[in-house]
Amino acid sequence: MSEPAARTHTLKAMAGPGKGGRYHHGHLRAALIDTAVELIGERGVRGFSLTEATRRLGVAVSAPYAHFADRDDLLAAVAVRAYELLYTELVPESGQVQPPADRLAAMARAYVRFAAANRPLFEVLHEAGLDKARHPEIEAAERPLTDAFLTCVRALSDGGDAAAQDLATAIEATAHGHAMLLLDDGSRQQIEAVELAAERTARATMALVASRHLLGRPAGRPGLA
Repeated sequence: MSEPAARTHTLKAMAGPGKGGRYHHGHLRAALIDTAVELIGERGVRGFSLTEATRRLGVAVSAPYAHFADRDDLLAAVAVRAYELLYTELVPESGQVQPPADRLAAMARAYVRFAAANRPLFEVLHEAGLDKARHPEIEAAERPLTDAFLTCVRALSDGGDAAAQDLATAIEATAHGHAMLLLDDGSRQQIEAVELAAERTARATMALVASRHLLGRPAGRPGLA
């Protein structure tokens, strides 16, 4: 199995049990998270319901409330899983002894691969509309990833916080845009298409780093609305 194919297989295995996975007594919380991922993969995050998750697991309708207050509480747990998995994929790839620009390119590449291999988790992060004030565990799970990313960005920014923010925003938009284009194209299961999108994202990130002095607003001119 090729390295990209092996990575995709591993991510899918970690993301959930798939159809046919069984609920083992005493592990209802984990089973509900797995089943939520499965259902979101089938119906999208807007089509997911707590009732359907309990029905699929074959447990009482009241059973999930021992672990989750409501639907959003379960989705928040899915978001935490997503950030934890995303961290393991992005940070080790960029954690070698490499220049910051190369680490950022590796992060961008891994982000696209993650979106392709874990669409339900990716969708929860960007479409569930969860209130992070109500669910601080989401922000806590996201923080290590954000810190690793910003450490690289700040190492390349000579112009202070504003320049760092400009570069961070540009890289985030590039990586997310490439991921969405790939998903919208429907070719996310084609390893060649995923790798092409991932490499394009990495090259675009390197280009942004190289031209980062152009990202700030010109002196004396208003920014775009």
